[in-house]
Amino acid sequence: MPKLWSETIETHRDAVRGAVLDAAAHLMAEQGSGGVTMSSIAQAAGIGRATLYKYFPDVESILLAWHERQVHAHLQHLSEVRQHAGAPIQQLEAVLEAYAFLSHSHHGSVDAGWLHRGAHMGGARHHLIGFLAEIVRQGADAGEFRQDVAPEELANFCLHALEAAADLTSREAVLRLVGMTLAGIRPTA
Repeated sequence: MPKLWSETIETHRDAVRGAVLDAAAHLMAEQGSGGVTMSSIAQAAGIGRATLYKYFPDVESILLAWHERQVHAHLQHLSEVRQHAGAPIQQLEAVLEAYAFLSHSHHGSVDAGWLHRGAHMGGARHHLIGFLAEIVRQGADAGEFRQDVAPEELANFCLHALEAAADLTSREAVLRLVGMTLAGIRPTA
């Protein structure tokens, strides 16, 4: 098969897959995951059901693929946030704030729970802990963060602490939580 043809086919498949994931996300936002069907996704994506079944076996696999795409976008966003900050303390504060607001944006979402138990979340969490631990390690070397606890443990602490942002009701509360989390990893007097 000529290279141009295979690239065109792959581009088309990516476009169809993206349209399916976008349609499913829109339907889930409107109706919740319980109200989403293969027929409604196919119709919203502008494809036939037979075509949809060539890409995904069921609604759950579509929603998990959409969530995996979202998680990847969130990780990319956190990486970009870090790049725009200065010293490790500024990097960590910016990344933790962004992470807390991502958690907060899921406030009241009943459907998000089962999506966060997907197999893709283990790798994403591992990546995120490593990403945060790298910032913490650099900050510890500069004397900005504790050195008596391993950077991976401090990164894990930060993630667990900031998951509480999902239950907070105001921007100010989220920012206070970020501040308390940062205080917890600063060097003790």
